[in-house]
Amino acid sequence: MTVNRHPFGALWQEFNQVQDEFTQWLNRASGAAAAAPLSVWEDEHAVYAEADLPGVDPAKLEVTVTEGNQLTVQGERTPPEVAGAAWVRQERPFGRFTRAVGLPALVDADKVEAKYADGVLRLTLPKHEAAKPRKIAVRGE
Repeated sequence: MTVNRHPFGALWQEFNQVQDEFTQWLNRASGAAAAAPLSVWEDEHAVYAEADLPGVDPAKLEVTVTEGNQLTVQGERTPPEVAGAAWVRQERPFGRFTRAVGLPALVDADKVEAKYADGVLRLTLPKHEAAKPRKIAVRGE
């Protein structure tokens, strides 16, 4: 099986890595470190994403796709009630969070599936027909 690579694929991958590192730095600086760790991968049919969101109420999650290739996951993790106790250590982030990432291909926003189970948000983002490779028949003269 031959895999077609985008001519700027490596550059695009490095750009996304820099963007992710910058986002992580901003999250650490704002105290929202690890609010929504996200993994993204693709195959020829779709882009897939998983976010670890333990303790997040799925009713408080919002997933959007804009411009065909920008994924945003927003939500809120509420702090536990600890009546009559004092925090000794609090490393789990609480409050509102937003994760926005560029996707490697255009996706069909109308066909995106989002499932939340066991604290993990799983997204299937089918690629838009324009982003799928096309086999072109070559005719002789």
